[in-house]
Amino acid sequence: MKPGEPDFLVLEYVTITKDPRTGLVVAIGGTERAADILQRTGGFLTAPGPRGDYHRLPHGLPIEQQRLKATAASHALLCAGHSVHLDPALNALTAPNGERDAALRYLAQLAERASRAESSTEVAQVLTEIAGPASGLLPLTRDVVVRAWIALSPAPDAESADPDPVADLGTTANALSRAAHRILAARNHAARAPERSTATTPPPSPARQPPAPAPRRR
Repeated sequence: MKPGEPDFLVLEYVTITKDPRTGLVVAIGGTERAADILQRTGGFLTAPGPRGDYHRLPHGLPIEQQRLKATAASHALLCAGHSVHLDPALNALTAPNGERDAALRYLAQLAERASRAESSTEVAQVLTEIAGPASGLLPLTRDVVVRAWIALSPAPDAESADPDPVADLGTTANALSRAAHRILAARNHAARAPERSTATTPPPSPARQPPAPAPRRR
């Protein structure tokens, strides 16, 4: 190190995110000092993991409490000099309707991409965003409907005066699955189609013939 340059202390990176399998908010990485900040500021607990200890919030916390504790812990870590990645879904300082507005902008962008598509490949890309098995909009919407159907379904021994609307949710989920399957079939057809532009271009004008030479006078 050259004389006069400051000696920086680089601390280990900390990631605060939600585990998709268990729904727990976990913090991975960091030093013992970071662990102390997580426990004191965010109420995180230390838990043993397959690759060493990690930190998590207690079970059963409401989503808003998870966001508040994760946000408070991340800012305390940043103030202490740690490098932190906070899952945007856990950031309590974002606008209340930020996620919904982002989803609406995403849908509007897909509609714009579909209307401006100039090839079958571009159309296939848009349809993949709609019906892709892993993260397509329709399969994700179906998951929401299924979870709502499970939450509203009465207990097996309970009597319901009007169960038809709840049963219709299950039918709607199946319809969404079939719709996603049909869209994927159209997507595959578009992806296999010969590449050609969808923009219309006027046919080429016929070549002009040169004028006939004027007769020569003798």
